Amino acid sequence: MDNENKKNNAKKQNKTPIPPGLGGKSPKQPFNPYWIYGLISLVLIGMLFMGQDNTTKQVGWSDFQTYIRENRISDVVVFSKKITAEARVREESIPLIFKENADKVGKKPSILVNVPSVDYVSEFIDNVKKENNYDIKLDYNTSSELWGLLLTSAPFILIIIFWIWMMRRMQGGGGGGVFSVGRSKAQLFDKESGTKVTFKDVAGLSEAKEEVQEIVEFLKQPDSYTNLGGKIPKGALLVGPPGTGKTLLAKAVAGEANVPFFSISGSDFVEMFVGVGASRVRDLFRQAKEKAPCIVFIDEIDAVGRARGKNVNFGSNDERENTLNQLLTEMDGFGSNSGVIILAATNRADILDKALLRAGRFDRQIYVELPDLNERKDIFIVHLRPIKIDESVDVEFLARQTPGFSGADIANVCNEAALIAARAKKKFVEKDDFINAVDRIVGGLEKKNKIITQDEKKSIAIHEAGHATISWFLEHASPLVKVTIVPRGKALGAAWYLPEERQITTKEQMLDEITSLLGGRAAEELFIGKISSGAVNDLERVTKQSYAMIMYMGMSDKLPNLSYYDSTGQDYTFTKPYGDKTAELIDSEVKILVAEQYERAKKILTEHAEGHNKLASILLEKEMIYADDLETVFGKRQWVSRSKEILNSNKSKDTAAEEPATETQTETGSPAEAKPSGE
Repeated sequence: MDNENKKNNAKKQNKTPIPPGLGGKSPKQPFNPYWIYGLISLVLIGMLFMGQDNTTKQVGWSDFQTYIRENRISDVVVFSKKITAEARVREESIPLIFKENADKVGKKPSILVNVPSVDYVSEFIDNVKKENNYDIKLDYNTSSELWGLLLTSAPFILIIIFWIWMMRRMQGGGGGGVFSVGRSKAQLFDKESGTKVTFKDVAGLSEAKEEVQEIVEFLKQPDSYTNLGGKIPKGALLVGPPGTGKTLLAKAVAGEANVPFFSISGSDFVEMFVGVGASRVRDLFRQAKEKAPCIVFIDEIDAVGRARGKNVNFGSNDERENTLNQLLTEMDGFGSNSGVIILAATNRADILDKALLRAGRFDRQIYVELPDLNERKDIFIVHLRPIKIDESVDVEFLARQTPGFSGADIANVCNEAALIAARAKKKFVEKDDFINAVDRIVGGLEKKNKIITQDEKKSIAIHEAGHATISWFLEHASPLVKVTIVPRGKALGAAWYLPEERQITTKEQMLDEITSLLGGRAAEELFIGKISSGAVNDLERVTKQSYAMIMYMGMSDKLPNLSYYDSTGQDYTFTKPYGDKTAELIDSEVKILVAEQYERAKKILTEHAEGHNKLASILLEKEMIYADDLETVFGKRQWVSRSKEILNSNKSKDTAAEEPATETQTETGSPAEAKPSGE
C-alpha cells in the first residue's frame, strides 16, 4: 500500500500541465476598464430610485374626503390634465393612514386619489378650511405628462450622453484620447491658413534663402527642372546656432509655397507608450502623401535623430530608435514619397545618425550661421519697422555694436529698447535706449545699491583700467567700447569690447587677447601689491584658450602641428591619444605660454603706469569711461577697427559729411561683449 501511495503522489507531482483552452487555466486577460464605468452607472441609477424618501399610497375619493375633514393632510396638489390629486400626509397622521407600513415609509409620504373634477376638489377643500379653520395649502399643476416623464428620465439621458462622450473621447473622436496617441500632431498650413511670413520678412541668410527658394520654385514649376532630367532634393537640413532663423526660414517657405505645409517638432513623435513614435511617423507621411505635393518640416529633429547605438539600455526596447528607424524607412524606403519634401532644423548636427544624413534622405545641409555686419543691419531694419524710432538712431551703428548677436538677439534688443523708452514715458525710442538695451542683455541689470567699500571700488577700478590700457596698446586686442565699475549682473565691474569679425585667427591675435585678459590681474599686482578673486573669470578664459592653442591648434614649439581634438564629439572619454609624458609636456607648455603673456602685460603697464593711474582715477570718479577717455589719456589709437572699415566700404552715403563727434561716438557705443571682473 505504501508503494502504491508513493507512485500516485509521484504521478500527481509530475502531472503534465493542461494547455490553455483544453481544460487548463485561460491566459490572463488584459485589464478592461469598461465594466468600472458600467458599475458606476448602475450605482447612480440605484441611488436615483432607492435614495428617495417619499412613499405614495393610492386611496379612494371617500377616504380622501375623510382625511381632509380630520385635518390629516398638509398640502394638496391637483393635476388638472390627469384629474388626479396628490396630498402630503401630516407626520402625526402617518401611523393611522399607512398602519402596518408606517415604519417603512419615508419622512414625507403622500397619497394619490382620482378626483371627480378640479372645480369640485377646490370647492370641497375651501369649504372644509373655512368651517374648521384648517391650514391646508392647495396648488394646481397644469403641466403635461410628457414633460413630467422628461424630467423623470433626465438623469438617465444625461448618464447616456456622458457615456457616449467618454467612449468617443477614448476612441479619439474628439481629436485626442487613449486610442488616438498614434496619430500625428503635425499642424497643417495651406492657402486657407493665412500664413503671413514670406522671404521678405527674412533678413540676411541670402545663401540659405536661395537654396530653400529653389525647392519652392520646383514645387511651383516642376517642369522647368524635370525637362532637363534633374530631380528635386528629397530633403534639406537647416543647421545653425540657436536663434539664427531656421524655423523662421521654414515659415517663409510655408508662406511662399502654394502647397500644403506640415509642421511638427521632433519631440512630438516620442510618447510614453511603446510604438507610438513609429505610428505617428507613418500617420504623418500618410497625410503628406494624400496632400502631395507638399512640404514636411520637422523642427529640432535631434530629439529623434540622435545616432543609434550610443546609449545601449541593456537590450531593452528603445522607443526613440524605433521612431528613427521608421523615419528612415519613410524618407527613402521601399515605398515612394514623390512630391513630399522634408525640411528639418537642428543646432546639433554632429549627433545625428549618419543614415539620416546620407544622400536620398537629407540631400542638402543648409548652414544658417550667425549674421555678419551687413546682415545684422538688414535684420535691424526688419525689426525696427513696428517701432517708433528717433532720428538719432543709426542702424549701421547698432549693427556694429552687436557682433555675435543672432537674429533672435537683435529682436530682443529692439523690444528691450522699446520697453526702456516706454518706461521713461518717451514718445520715440532713442539711440540711448538701444545702448541701454544692449547693456542690459549682455551685462545684466545694474545694481547701483550694492554695498562696496572704497578699497574694493579702487581695486576694481585699477583692475578694469589694466584691461583697458593693454587693449589700447595691442594691435590684435579687441577695441574697447566701455568700462564700468558699477556692479552689473553677477560682476562687480565689466568691460565691453568690440571683437573683430574674423574667419580665421592667427597665433599673434590669440596671444594679444590672452595678454589683454591678464591685464587686470597684472595691474592689481603692480599697483596694489596684492591680488584678488576679481580675476577668476579672466583666468578661466585664459586657461581654456591656452590649452586650445597647445592641444587643438598645434601652436606650440615643442608640440608643433599636433591636434588632440576629436570632431566626432566623443572627446576621448576612455582613452587619450597621448601618454603621460605628453600630458606633462602640454601642462608645461601652457604654463610657459601664460607666464610669458603675464610678464608682457606687466611690462606694458609699467611703461604706461602714469596713464593707467589717470585712467583709474577717472574711472573711480565717473564710474564709467568710454573710448574717447582713453584717447584723451593715451592719444589716438594707431589701429582702426576692421569692422569699421567694412562698414565704411559699404556705406552708400557720403561719409565726409559726418561730423567728427559722430565718429567718436561710434567708438564709444554700446557693448558687444561683456567681460565680468568679479566672482
